Formats: sequence, C-alpha cells, structure tokens
Amino acid sequence: MPLQEKSPQSSFELVSGLEIHVQLNTNTKIFSADSASFGALPNQNISAVSLALPGALPKLNKEVVAKAIRIGLALNCSINQINHFDRKNYFYADLPKGYQITQDNQPICVNGYLEIQLSNGSTKKIGINRIHLEEDAGKSIHDQDDNYSLVDLNRAGVPLIEIVTEPDIRSSEEASVLLSEIRKLVRHLNVSDGNMEEGSLRCDANISIRPQGTSEFGTRCEVKNLNSMRNVRRAMDFEFGRQVEVITGGGKIIQSTLNFDADKGTTSPMRTKEEANDYRYFADPDLQPIQISDSWLAKIKSAMPALPNEISKQMITEFGISKADAALFAEDLDLLAYFNQALPVVNTKKSLINWLIGPVRAILNEKGIAIADYKITPAHLAEAINLVDDKKITQQIATQQLLPAAETEKSKSIAELAQALNLLITDNGAELGGFIDEVLNKYPQQVDAYKKGKKGVLGLFVGDVMKLAKGKADAKKLNELILEKLK
Repeated sequence: MPLQEKSPQSSFELVSGLEIHVQLNTNTKIFSADSASFGALPNQNISAVSLALPGALPKLNKEVVAKAIRIGLALNCSINQINHFDRKNYFYADLPKGYQITQDNQPICVNGYLEIQLSNGSTKKIGINRIHLEEDAGKSIHDQDDNYSLVDLNRAGVPLIEIVTEPDIRSSEEASVLLSEIRKLVRHLNVSDGNMEEGSLRCDANISIRPQGTSEFGTRCEVKNLNSMRNVRRAMDFEFGRQVEVITGGGKIIQSTLNFDADKGTTSPMRTKEEANDYRYFADPDLQPIQISDSWLAKIKSAMPALPNEISKQMITEFGISKADAALFAEDLDLLAYFNQALPVVNTKKSLINWLIGPVRAILNEKGIAIADYKITPAHLAEAINLVDDKKITQQIATQQLLPAAETEKSKSIAELAQALNLLITDNGAELGGFIDEVLNKYPQQVDAYKKGKKGVLGLFVGDVMKLAKGKADAKKLNELILEKLK
C-alpha cells in the first residue's frame, strides 16, 4: 500500500499574535467633551480638539483610564500606576493632527494572560504583552464620490484600548476563541459594547510560519482590520497557506501590511511594514503622566464583578447544570441579576433555571426583547413557577394566560390573579370523570384498540379531556383517572 504524501503545511507551524482594538463606551471622547456615540451624521461630534485647530489642547477623560484598568485586571495584567502618553507620527487624511496620541514604552497594563478553552476540551494560556490607551482616527470614505475621498471625523478622538497578545497563537481556532473571550469580557465589564459590525472591536493579526520543531520566529505579515470571528479564521488560514506556498517554492516572506478581501477570502499587500522608529515616538508634551493612586486602584479592584468563567463554574457546581446553560447566565449580567432576585422567592432553584432558559427565553425571543425589558418581575415569575410546581396550574396555562395577564395587572399577586381568571387546576373528580366518559364514548374504536394493546391512543384521550377541562387539569392525575376508566 503506497504511503500517503505529506502535506507541505504539516511541515510548518503557524505563529501568531493579535492586536485587538476596543472602542471604550464612554459618553465623551478621550481628550475632549465631544460625544463618542456612534451613528451621528458625518462631522457632527467634533470640536476644536477633534479638528486639531491651533491652540486646542487635550484633557484626559478619567473614565477612560478606569475602564482600561478594569479590563487589565480581568486579563491578569500588572497595572502601571505611573504611565504616560506619546505621539505616534504619521500622515493620513483622517488624522487631523498628523500624529496619534497613544502609549509606547509605558503602557497602562502589562504582562497578563487569558486562558481559553478549545473545541476539543483542552485549555491554553495566551499571554497578554500589553494594553495601551490611545485615540481613534477619523474615517475616510472612498465610495461616495467619483472624484474625491470624504472624511468623517466623528470617530477621531474616540477612546481605544489596544490589547496586544504574545505570539502564542498556533491556530485560527485559538485566535477566534481568544477574540470571542475578549468580546465577552469587555461586554461583561461594561468597557465596550464589543460590536464588531460598528467597529467597536477590531483586530489585526500578525502571522508568520516556521518549520515544525524550531523556535526561531519567521518573518511576519500583519493582516489589518478583521471585523468578525469568521474573517479572523479565514484570513489566518489563507495567509498560513500562502506563506507555506512561498517558502516551499523557494521564495522569501516580505514583512508587510496586508488587506483581507472578505468576498474572495484572500490577502493582498497594502504597504511594506513600518517599524517603530518610522513613527518617531516621543512623549506628548501637552499631557501630564497618569498617576494611579493606591486608593483608586483598590477602589476599582473592589468594584470588579465576578468574571464569566467564575460565574459559570459556580452555576455548574451549585446547581448541577450543563456548561452550555451556565454560559447563558455567565454571559448575560441582566439574566444573572434577574435569576438572583427570583431565587429567594422560588421553591425549587432548578425549576427557576429551567424556566429562564426555556419558556421565558422563548417568550423574550418572540417579543424580540431582552430580560431587562421583560415586564414580569422576578418575584412574580417565581410565584408562577411555584404554582406550576405545586400542581395548582399547568405550565401551558401559566405561559399562555397567567404571565401575559400579569404584565398589565399589577395590583394582584400571581395567586390572586390565577384565582380571578379561573386558571387553577380543578380538583373536581366528578367533573373530570364526566369529561373522560364523554371522550371515551366519542372514540369507541380507539378504546377497543387500546384494550387490544395499542397503548399509543392514550395520548389522544388525554389531549381531548384536557381540551374539555380548558387546560386546568393535572396531566399525571388525568392519566391515572383515564387508566382507571379503561380498566
């Protein structure tokens, strides 16, 4: 039997690090009082500072620093309590000053890590080299006029953090999982909305290859502005294959900045890669160094919420639920808060979990709303669940009639409302017996078939009796009564 030919790609290892740009969700920009909101008409959120008019000076937004510290703590970084801003000099039409205010050799956070879990169940620790603060540039628009490029400076000065990983990534899956975890964290900590479609979260990928078993790094290329998890994987897989093809064909990788064409799934060169000295970094003379006091840092640390992985582990341990179900609560703070408010009222904790990830989730999806917009209070939901668990009302009646009524009727308790609407399960055996007789008389052939061993028709009897009882019957008790009649 002939040996299978070895793929050239299997002889090489992918080496990658990500530069993840996160727009912070502050109300105003990093160095001015201009609005940082998304979606305004072009050049509406601007001022002398955004336009870099002569004499305009920057003033640091303190909330930007606090948010950077929060994400740094979540990523296990050391916080540099004294750090400063630098000027990164380059010319582009959407950069009014001719330089970007950023951080070079003294970033706010350093030496962190994030542990990720891959699809095969294994975990991997990805190092975080640094997190630095900077301002965003404006936006150049090239497709609205045949003769001119247009510039929108609404985004100029919007606060960013750049999360720079170590070159620890060895597959496109690791990269996309890492980016997904970062997005969960920034949303969880209310640092950013993490909306990749609106540019709130963007990613550049540095990609190189080296022969398997070697430790020396190859020449890297940087793929810019990847705006989805899928495109991160596609760009990385394509670029890995391209570099393998170049090397095995006897060529050399040229260090460069690449664009990714999402339609074609290919990369193409934008420019040869700049080095740090091309930017002529120097300390910004208009901004004082940032000094983070021990007391302020301690205050931020004490206000940090439990992180998603901690919440997930706690939910699994305490309530015995699956990892997937636990993740729903860990990734949605509003759902978790709703759950915690309902817990003291509900009799069975597992029932509450099942309702929130089952019927309630279906109701929210149908309405197109989040749990924070649900009109049923946590206490009222818990009371309804207790009625169902106590066999005083069916789940179907609760979801289809009781809860919708409770959205508008606030003056009555759930039990009072169920009583007033005549929704409680009937315990009248004589009434149910009459319904059962009516159904069995309606289906003599099916009754005969049941007695000959066709047990599947029992569901037909239960369903018809339930209709006559208008859903106000305990299905288990109904089964028992019908079986007695059939004997």
